[in-house]
Amino acid sequence: MDPSLRARIRAGDPEAFAELFSAHAQALYGHAARLTGDRGAAEDAVSLTFLEAWRLRDRLRPEPPDPDEGDGLRPWLYGIATNVLRNSRRAARRHSAALARLPDRRTDRETVPDFADEVVGRMEDAERLAAARAALRRLRRNEREVFALCVWSGLSYAAAADALGVPVSTVRSRLARARQRLRRLAEAELRRTPGRTPAAGQEPGGRGERPGRNRRSADEPHRA
Repeated sequence: MDPSLRARIRAGDPEAFAELFSAHAQALYGHAARLTGDRGAAEDAVSLTFLEAWRLRDRLRPEPPDPDEGDGLRPWLYGIATNVLRNSRRAARRHSAALARLPDRRTDRETVPDFADEVVGRMEDAERLAAARAALRRLRRNEREVFALCVWSGLSYAAAADALGVPVSTVRSRLARARQRLRRLAEAELRRTPGRTPAAGQEPGGRGERPGRNRRSADEPHRA
């Protein structure tokens, strides 16, 4: 019997990692891009995630924790990506703090991020998504991570629990709190823009699906 992809990854097979990258890189990029709003930062996060996966390959469990989740590699990668994004945010805060200590420069204040126009141009509803992202940033970190994994990236409760290393009950309670707070925060953000109100029953951020139901799109591959 041929060894499973999980076994080949644990053994350090480069071709197995190429398969892993092909299957999950686009979905991880979409996850990182939605959280950062920066394509370059998202690309960096994906690269670091797979570098960390290679480094941590011997810690991958021989068998998937939940047979219903297939090979279980998707939650493993999202768990690594979550830590990468946490570290990136901490580094960005340190960088911002260091810049704030430098002498003020007028040209710095007038600089517009080069990704802004491109991201906004691709939004179907720029104001609603901007409000959702602004509200998302105001959630607690653990609520924001659960919401991004379950609602935006379509992981099931069990897969998100595996990715974050917490019980399924914790994922459920965090997601419930996140949805309640995010809806209130997004509505408050939208009220600042005249003529815009949230659609009834719509999940802030444009996703109304239940966790575990993957949305297939051009930037997210089929589930491995």
